[in-house]
Amino acid sequence: MQARGSREQEARDYLEKHRIMELLNYLTSTLLFFRPEKPREYLISVLERLRIAKMTGLAFPFFMDHSNIVSMFEMMDTSNKGTISFVQYREALKTLGLLTADEVLKDDGHAVTLDKFRREVAPRAVKRGINIL
Repeated sequence: MQARGSREQEARDYLEKHRIMELLNYLTSTLLFFRPEKPREYLISVLERLRIAKMTGLAFPFFMDHSNIVSMFEMMDTSNKGTISFVQYREALKTLGLLTADEVLKDDGHAVTLDKFRREVAPRAVKRGINIL
């Protein structure tokens, strides 16, 4: 039993060390935002640009515009109430790579409106090098 738990922990440590889950979340969210005609080729090109950015030391230019933020909010607001829950908000931030694993968000007990979602997402994106157009 001990060996199994150890292997699982080693796997988690490896994924965390190399930020694999953040990468997969980013790839998935950009794929859903842009919905390219050829998704495999798109993902390969994103990974290639990341590799070049890492080799050259240049920052990879991540871009998101306000319509992407609105689209994500609307995907979560399936009942068109104009609000999403705190849990949905937190999961959106994780999906976009805008919430670190150790970061704790404070739930104020209120639903999250589109305006609040925009105000919260934009500075987090900029802080992590994602340009808002």
